[in-house]
Amino acid sequence: MFKYVLQIIVGFFILALSTLFTLYEGSAITDLSWEWRYSTPFSNLFNIEIMNGHDISQLDYFVYAAKYQPLFPVIMLISIFYILNVFGYYVIRHQPKWRLIYWGLISCNILLFNSLIFNSPTVGGRIFFWITLIMGVLSIAVTVFVYLKKTKIMKPVDVN
Repeated sequence: MFKYVLQIIVGFFILALSTLFTLYEGSAITDLSWEWRYSTPFSNLFNIEIMNGHDISQLDYFVYAAKYQPLFPVIMLISIFYILNVFGYYVIRHQPKWRLIYWGLISCNILLFNSLIFNSPTVGGRIFFWITLIMGVLSIAVTVFVYLKKTKIMKPVDVN
């Protein structure tokens, strides 16, 4: 149990650090008034009229950082994926049916997010597209592996 808890703690630490760096990098949007129209979807969603940079929702900092400086947002995404996988493996490691549902839901959510950023014009959007595509395919592979192992289709081959 200790090794799983340690992995989750390290994952949360990396997530917290990358979140702070992402917020710092994304705060550059407050000075770029021409970018407010294109990189503030949360402010628009909450019907916030942006008169100056301080009116921008901090959630939009993540969007701006992901579009133009994607290193730390990608680290955030990978650490969230890692935490979910370690947590899921530890909690439902003896329940193959629940593992199948858990990783199936993770892969569906990742691929849904992937479809939202498909055909992005920015470098960060394209990086996020490929990272989420790889994570979604890995999740599907794990789901199929768990399913095959559960149904005993995968039988060990005797080489003798």
